[in-house]
Amino acid sequence: MDSIQPERIFFFDIDNCLYAPDLNIARMMKQRIYAYGRKIGLDEASVVKTCGSYYRNYGLSVRGLVMHHQIDPVEFDEQVDGSLPLEDIIKPDVELRAMLESIKTRRWAFTNAGNNHARRVLKCLGIADLFEGITYCDYSEPDFPCKPEREAYDRAMCEASVDDAQLCYFADDSAKNVEAALNLGWTAVLVSPAIRTMGADKTHLQIQSIHQLPTVLPQLFN
Repeated sequence: MDSIQPERIFFFDIDNCLYAPDLNIARMMKQRIYAYGRKIGLDEASVVKTCGSYYRNYGLSVRGLVMHHQIDPVEFDEQVDGSLPLEDIIKPDVELRAMLESIKTRRWAFTNAGNNHARRVLKCLGIADLFEGITYCDYSEPDFPCKPEREAYDRAMCEASVDDAQLCYFADDSAKNVEAALNLGWTAVLVSPAIRTMGADKTHLQIQSIHQLPTVLPQLFN
């Protein structure tokens, strides 16, 4: 009998979750966002504050830039996400692949990044073929949803053809995103090197690295 339980599904965040934050891709991303902000006319003194406020208020800086500065989201994607040297930084992760292969659930990527960026990261890690699909942010879609907004999680469930929140598992490096998933009835795991005590917190599971996932959800693994 096949050990995979197709009724359960595990949604995996990608950036700073499937690879370690110390690769500093987030820092390089910020630098490119600020450079793009300067390009469209934000002055040096305000670009960091403005882009930061857009991130806090809208979930992603690009949403605020589209809303308040009418930028071309396709151009943004090309010049910011698309310019990251991912292939030079992210290498295939054999341990991660083995862990993902052993999980007894469906696998789905769930990211606030764009489609091209998400696929590049998964390919670099050597795990792109292990996911049924990707729920991503389409920057060209007017007021597109993103985590931690409820609509983003609803979209992920819809795209993955699952309608029971209790069948959904989730790993993310953002505490806000994990909290939102918990509020929907998902089982959620916070992934962060800053965590000092692994295992069960008051409301969620937590690990320092995605490779440790079997230690907190052993029932899902062979």
